[in-house]
Amino acid sequence: MRILLIEDDYVLGEAMRDQVSADGHGVDWMQRLDDARAALATVDYGLILLDLNLPDGRGLDLLKELRRQGNPVPVIITTAQDQIAIRIDGLNAGADDYLVKPFDLNEMSARVSAVARRYAGIAAPQLTVGAASVNLATKSVSIAGKPISLTSREWAVLERLLSRRGAIVTKSEIEDSLYPFGAEVEGNAVEVYVSRLRKKLGPDVVTTVRGMGYRIET
Repeated sequence: MRILLIEDDYVLGEAMRDQVSADGHGVDWMQRLDDARAALATVDYGLILLDLNLPDGRGLDLLKELRRQGNPVPVIITTAQDQIAIRIDGLNAGADDYLVKPFDLNEMSARVSAVARRYAGIAAPQLTVGAASVNLATKSVSIAGKPISLTSREWAVLERLLSRRGAIVTKSEIEDSLYPFGAEVEGNAVEVYVSRLRKKLGPDVVTTVRGMGYRIET
């Protein structure tokens, strides 16, 4: 999934970016609201991590703009302000979750996954894909009880396909979910990850729809 991180604190922003990237997501890190608005005009993000206090305005105003425009992108607010009234304002404005600073980065990863699952319409984190059992909460895969090891990028591709299970996901959509602005993308990267998933989970797990993209059934 492609994530927009809006955070002006350099140390925290760097740590959050590295954590999200390690989880296999593409992440664009912006430190100002005007840069975030420019990014939103060009990229269809899967989720936004939004700080409330930015150098050029309030994150809450950006959230309200998105909801007025009918943009349903999931938003997790991150803020050092722990007052109940502020949290209520954020939730009423359309936020999906809250993280109060300082927070554990693993908790952030768990909340990102949980919000993404809800938006994908996956009520339970446990899915069956071919012979494989996939747990979206723990990011684990097993076949007949035997754990299957996936790299972060392989997991990200699997997660992207599962979020649109039954539908065709184009190669460019998968690339957009994996790589941030300015990243160098090898032309056959998606094919390589899909090939690895087939070797690990079974040859029929991911279907290639020629000229269109890939599809996975559960």
